[in-house]
Amino acid sequence: MPEGPEIRRAADQIELALIDKPLLQVEFGLDRLAPYAKKLLESRVCAIDTKGKAMLTRFDNGMTLYTHNQLYGRWYVGDRDLNPKTKRKLRVTLRTNDSAALLYSASTIELLTDTQIRHHPFLSNLGPDILHPTTHIERVLQQLTNISFRKRRLGYLLTDQSCLAGLGNYLRCEALFDAQLHPAMRPIDCTAKQFERLAQSILSLARQSYETAGVTNEISHAKQLIENGATFEQARFYLFRREGLPCYRCNQPIEKLTHSGQACYLCTQCQTKAQ
Repeated sequence: MPEGPEIRRAADQIELALIDKPLLQVEFGLDRLAPYAKKLLESRVCAIDTKGKAMLTRFDNGMTLYTHNQLYGRWYVGDRDLNPKTKRKLRVTLRTNDSAALLYSASTIELLTDTQIRHHPFLSNLGPDILHPTTHIERVLQQLTNISFRKRRLGYLLTDQSCLAGLGNYLRCEALFDAQLHPAMRPIDCTAKQFERLAQSILSLARQSYETAGVTNEISHAKQLIENGATFEQARFYLFRREGLPCYRCNQPIEKLTHSGQACYLCTQCQTKAQ
């Protein structure tokens, strides 16, 4: 599933393509939304906000398109004649005189007013967006030390969007490794120093991933790996999807744990339960 950095990068592309341009074609591939298409014709996209993995495309007529890619959704952005070859199902079409943004296969798509957004059962319960410029270490620490989360294992907590919005599986694994914390640890088990290390790792890796299109490994090391023949996917992570391969820090084989069908990668030497 795309995480916060990927959704924000997609939003940036859509902004460049659509902002302040009259929409000449609007179509929805879901019957319940089809009647709204005419209401959006000739309107303009005035802003695109992201809240974690959710995208809010705001129109100048007061309506907002809320989309969540979930596992299979994907935006394609290009010129007005964009028609990608894909087996995905087209859900949203937004075309201007010279550009287009098309959303395929997403299952969560709603048109909302500002009032509906404020009271939305999912959007209203999201934690701070890890990429928002106002989300600082102190805000992350406040969430991590919240009494509601104190006894939950970090491996689960860090993908709970009510705690921090935008963290998913790869950022969870990479941040815990960078902070040298075992996923089985709970906030109640952590010292103040460990909390600060984790908060810093969450913010710095999420923002690095946004700026580099997905690199959470040390940038110089990732470049060196690619120069030596590694693919981008092989070089981008510290340990995510590197089961059985040596840890870049200690050479211990990376391990993979599975909880409720979700994989969590860790180095048992760098990430002990007591540090």
